[in-house]
Amino acid sequence: MKKLSATTCSNKIASMKKRYLSLIGIFLLFTFFATLACKKEKESSTAIGPRNTSDTMTNKDTTAIVPITGLKFLALGDSYTIGQNVDQQERFPAQTVNLLKKQQIEVADVEYIATTGWTTTNLLSAIEVQKPAKDFDIVTLLIGVNNQYQQGDAAVYRKEFAALLDLAVNFAKGKKPRVFVLSIPDYSATPYVRAEDKASVSRQIDDFNAINREVTTRSNITYLDITPSSKLAANDSSLIADDGLHPSGKEYAVWASLLAPAIKKALQ
Repeated sequence: MKKLSATTCSNKIASMKKRYLSLIGIFLLFTFFATLACKKEKESSTAIGPRNTSDTMTNKDTTAIVPITGLKFLALGDSYTIGQNVDQQERFPAQTVNLLKKQQIEVADVEYIATTGWTTTNLLSAIEVQKPAKDFDIVTLLIGVNNQYQQGDAAVYRKEFAALLDLAVNFAKGKKPRVFVLSIPDYSATPYVRAEDKASVSRQIDDFNAINREVTTRSNITYLDITPSSKLAANDSSLIADDGLHPSGKEYAVWASLLAPAIKKALQ
């Protein structure tokens, strides 16, 4: 076996030492970057937050619908408000309350200031006598059919309807979104009106509705046009009460189906 010189041995030892130090350097560099990557991953995980099932369920629970209770409802109007010739629970305010209840919105009671035959003048006088509170959460106003039936002056109707609308807002704690106006139904579609008078009556009701719509929309208050629905009674007798003039509970249900979502939106 050939002997290595002292110089050759020294060179080999130096080369091995250099290679060893290089390996140590690579290992230390790998360890440094691995540690840095783990730290960033941990910080990212903390920022996003926990992802386990129990935390997800907790978040869902916090967004659950909270029931609304104890609401006060004031209904202002005439025979259409008190539901002439139908049971009390078939009135449109009562049916609206039932629909709201299904949405976890509880109305304590409905207070009515309405009587068959009332005009805007009659309603204003009754309010003056009864002096309702100004703490209602919901207020509806439907008035004008008797102004038309009695051939009342349109200018008087405009003035008195505007006054009633202002009062309705006051009764709703000054909150306009909590007031809802319903248009005058077209009773010319019922057997009560003679065939030769139907077109004239319908036209007059449209004129009064043009007034209450204008006053309502100018005041930025919700206006529900139930007149088209009432016209369907011309071909569907089930929408008319036994007296041949007023709506049936089935027709009032249509009005309630329009009113309830509007109330729910206003309460949110």
